[in-house]
Parts: sequence; structure tokens; C-alpha cells
Amino acid sequence: MNVFYEEAGTFKVGTILADNNTSLQVEAVHGKRSKIKATSVFFRFDTPPLSEFMHHVQKIAEELDPNFLWECCAQDAEFTSNALAADYFGHAPNPVEAAATLLLLQNAPMYFYKKGHGRYKAAPPDALKAALASQEKKRLQAEQQARYVEQLNHFMLPEEFKSRIPDLLYKPDKNSIEWKALEAVCTEKKLTVVKLMEKCGAIPSSHDYHFNQFVWEHFSQGTGFGELELQQIYNNFSDLPISDAIAFSIDDASTTEIDDAFSVTPLTLGSFRIGIHIAAPALGIDPESTLDQVAAARLSTVYLPGNKITMLPKVTIDQFTLTEHQLRPALSLYLDVSDDFTVIGTESKIEKIKIAANLRHNLLEQHFNETTLSKGIFEHIYSKELSLLWKFACKMENQRGKANDTNNDKIDYSFEISDDHVTIIERRRGSPIDKVVSELMIYVNTEWGKQLTDAGITGIFRSQTNGKVKMSTSPAPHQGLGVAQYAWSSSPMRRYVDLINQRQVIALLRKEPPPYTRENNRLLIAMRDFETAYGIYSEFQRAMERYWCLRWLLQEKIQFINAQVIKENLVKLEHIPLVIRVPSLPEIAPGAHVQLKLSEIDLFERSLHAEFQKKHDM
Repeated sequence: MNVFYEEAGTFKVGTILADNNTSLQVEAVHGKRSKIKATSVFFRFDTPPLSEFMHHVQKIAEELDPNFLWECCAQDAEFTSNALAADYFGHAPNPVEAAATLLLLQNAPMYFYKKGHGRYKAAPPDALKAALASQEKKRLQAEQQARYVEQLNHFMLPEEFKSRIPDLLYKPDKNSIEWKALEAVCTEKKLTVVKLMEKCGAIPSSHDYHFNQFVWEHFSQGTGFGELELQQIYNNFSDLPISDAIAFSIDDASTTEIDDAFSVTPLTLGSFRIGIHIAAPALGIDPESTLDQVAAARLSTVYLPGNKITMLPKVTIDQFTLTEHQLRPALSLYLDVSDDFTVIGTESKIEKIKIAANLRHNLLEQHFNETTLSKGIFEHIYSKELSLLWKFACKMENQRGKANDTNNDKIDYSFEISDDHVTIIERRRGSPIDKVVSELMIYVNTEWGKQLTDAGITGIFRSQTNGKVKMSTSPAPHQGLGVAQYAWSSSPMRRYVDLINQRQVIALLRKEPPPYTRENNRLLIAMRDFETAYGIYSEFQRAMERYWCLRWLLQEKIQFINAQVIKENLVKLEHIPLVIRVPSLPEIAPGAHVQLKLSEIDLFERSLHAEFQKKHDM
């Protein structure tokens, strides 16, 4: 005697070896013996033979139509499988027919809900309709996924992927059929998703991949300004007095947001007046205006080699940037300086300033450098002014106690990108140009921070204690700079914090209530958000500098390069600002110079492999 029974949700058959009323000892067709509960048995049978039984059952079950059976059975009451089989076959079902009916009921859970041992209930029409629609959707999705896999295997990008490329690259929905297709092909071909998408033509360049990822994550509305691109600020600032000073700026060749300029005016008995002139967009951008809200959202200009995302629209920058041969509104700090370069008086003014020239580093440094200064004279239209500013900057550096700062021995790097060709330029920090600009900026940011503090007007200050820099609405010493307080105010077109501080200084000079008070939430929110954004933007800039360093190595076909050990297996490559780890580096003292062999440069991962070759004896 054989039995047809259910075990762990699966239908099985077996020969009875022992019947213990509440339990049975059975043997499967392949010889496995099991103990089963008598209540799990549906029926007993002798024919057909055990070895053929499930084959006959499967054959009949395949002929049964679940939709027809669903229409035949009672829609509002439970029924037994035997009752349904009897209705369908027109007679009491034989063992094979009974088992086939059970198998169909079990395999059609959308049509029939199981209610107990051999008992079922028809699914409600609405529920069945929804389930069938879902099943059809899954079937179509499976077909579509298979089509995607076929195309991707031939490195063809499916048409449906084109509008979803950023999502698939940067924040994929891993339950989507597109992602599942990508994942399947990547596994088969041993490729990363990025490399597969590149082979399919979805990524125009490795640079675009990194840049677009940053924009996608942090500029969801895009990098443009919409209608603000065309909106000029209709104010010629005719109420502002025009300064007698003739100013010039000193900037990198690519700078368009010229925030600062300088002037030197002779006074009596060898004294002179230094003017530090800062572009004044705060005079035209009202707090809470649409333009201000955009600037408050961006918080800073984003810099990267060969490109930038400005905080303000170009039309606004063009109105306030200190362009040569133009008359521009400015917030000026004048320093009366004696012949020994001691500041004997200061005055701040809101005015218009004539910009005579925009001096650029690459051209100015040919004339204004340590060599020409050591000779005591150099040929330049502004040689006299630059010489005075240089001597003044040296004295200010001494007064801050930073004349022997080791940072002045470090190397700064600038990148020039032209048609994907990268040039990396080394410049020693603390050059005459750098010192003049940095000292005057430190002075103006310190002085206006002091003026706000003395007047009891809050601002956003930067301080440094024990090497840790923080921002606060309360003034505190900046140990790194050696000043009592420091408020960023010198780059109001590039940093929102500076724009806020400029508004506060303007209110002070005009004797008006300041736009922001210490309890003002907008001030605190802007300070918090700026710190976060500035960190993100700086990290992105470093990442893109690393990218262009790798591009330079490929461009110059560098296979061997010298490097200096920083610590352990961390080294800095010569002539470029690239720091990497070299797993094969032996134990070598920091500062030592080594030769490395480079390989496996990956522009998408921004990585490379370096092997230690030898140590240089210096």
C-alpha cells in the first residue's frame, strides 16, 4: 500500500512499511525512509506503481486550466480538493486525478487560497485580477531584462538606459531590472558597472564621470542660474563718492571674480597711504532676495582644475568684479603708513574705485620676484607701489610672528588645462606676489573683524586653537595667523560668509542696524551650512587635482618617478601634488627619496599601482 502525503509544503509519495495509527513509517521510491504523521496523508493507493505515480500526476496537472477551475468553484465558500476534482472530472477522482488537482491548487496560489489540509477558497475577483496583472508585469520585465542583458553583452547601451545614466552610475535602484541586467553582465564579464557603461558609450569621458557625479549629488537643479543669468542689478551707485586712488589687482591668469585690488598713494615726509579695495556685491544683493537665496544655497564658488562653478551668476560677477579700466563699487580700507612701515591710522570707506590694471601672476612674476627685489629695483609700471607693498608685507609678517614660518618653504601647484592637455606648475609658497596679497588680505580681514567686535556687531569669525580651526559668531584668536580675531571679508563674490560680513561692515559704516544679529537664525544656519559645503567643495577639488595628476602621468608617459617618503608607506611624487601608498616600500625614514615604477593607472577609480625600485642617496 502506498500513500500520497504532504511534508513541509511539498507533496510526496511512499510505500507504507508500518502503520502505527497516528504515524506511518514510509519508504520513498529512492529508498529513503521517513516517519510521517497520519494526518498529513491525503489518501492511500495501490496503482499506478509508486515509481510511475508522480509522472502520471504531473501529466494530468499540466492539462488542468487554473482559470477554468477558478470559474467552476464556489466563489464565497471553502471547498475541498476532492470536491473540486469530482466537479471537474465528473466522477469521484481516482488517486492520480485527486493528486493532480491538489498539485494544481498548490501551484496556483493567485487563484486559490489554502485554508487547511486539502481545503481551499477561490481568490476574490479583484485580488485575482491584480495578481494576474502583477504576474504579467513580472513576465514582461523578465523578458525586458533578458533583452537588456543581450544588448549589454554586446556592449550596446539599451535605449531605456539613456535617460537613467546618472541614476545607474551614482545612486542605482538595485531592485530595478536595469541594475539587475548590469549586475549580471558585470559578473559574467568581470567588469565594474562604470567600466561596462563606458564600453557601452554611456560615459563620454572619465572627467565627465567625476564632474557629473559631483553636480548630480550637490547641484540637483544644475549649475546654471536660470532667469538670474540675464538679470542685471540696475544701480550705477551714483550716490557713492569716487576715490582719487588708482588701483590695480593681482590675480591668477584664470581669475574672473576679482575681489580685491590695491592702491599706494604718496603722502608727506615719506609716508604713504595703502588702499585695500574689496568688490562690494553686498551693495546690490539684498538679504533674502532671489539672488541672495541662490548664493546662500551654493555658499561658495567651487574650484577644480580647468573649471569652476561660481556662487553668483556671470552677469552679477561682471557688474562687481574689479575689471581694469572700470569704475566699480568697493568697500575700501585705507592704511596711513609711516616711512618705517608702521600703520599710524586706518579709515574704511564705501566708494567707487577706478581699476587701472589687472596684473596676472604669470606675467608679473617675471619682474616681481625675490631675485629682482634683492637687486633693489625691477622694471614694471607698478614697481614703486609693489616695492612698498612688499616691504610693508614683510613688516606685517614679522609683527604676526610668522616671518620664519615653515609653510613658506612649501610648494603650491596650479593646473592649466587646454584641450585636455594638463600643465602642472610649481610655485614656492611665500613668493613676493603671494606674500603681498596674503598679508594685505590678513590685514583687512583682521581689521574689519576688529571693527565689528569693537562696535558690538556680530559677524562670522574664524579662529584657531591648538591647530583646530572653527567658525563662530564670537571673535577669538587665530593662532595660525597670529591675530586677535579674523573675519573673512575679502572674497564676497566667492564666499557667502564674506558677503554676510561685508553687509555687517557696510551697516557699521553707514550707522544702520546690521542685517544680522547674534540671535539671528540665518547667520547661524549660513555658518553651519558653509562649513559643510566648504569641506565638500575642498574635498572635490583635491579629488579632481588627483585625477589630473594621473592624467599628467599618462600624458607624459611616466613609468618611473621619484618620490619623497612622508611616513611608513606613504609617499609624495615629485613635481605634482599626488600622495600615494606604496605597499612594497621597505622601512625607510621619512624625508628619504625613492624611485618608483608606476602602472595600472585607473582614471575612474583615480588610482594607480606603484612599486618600490630603489632608494636615492641624497
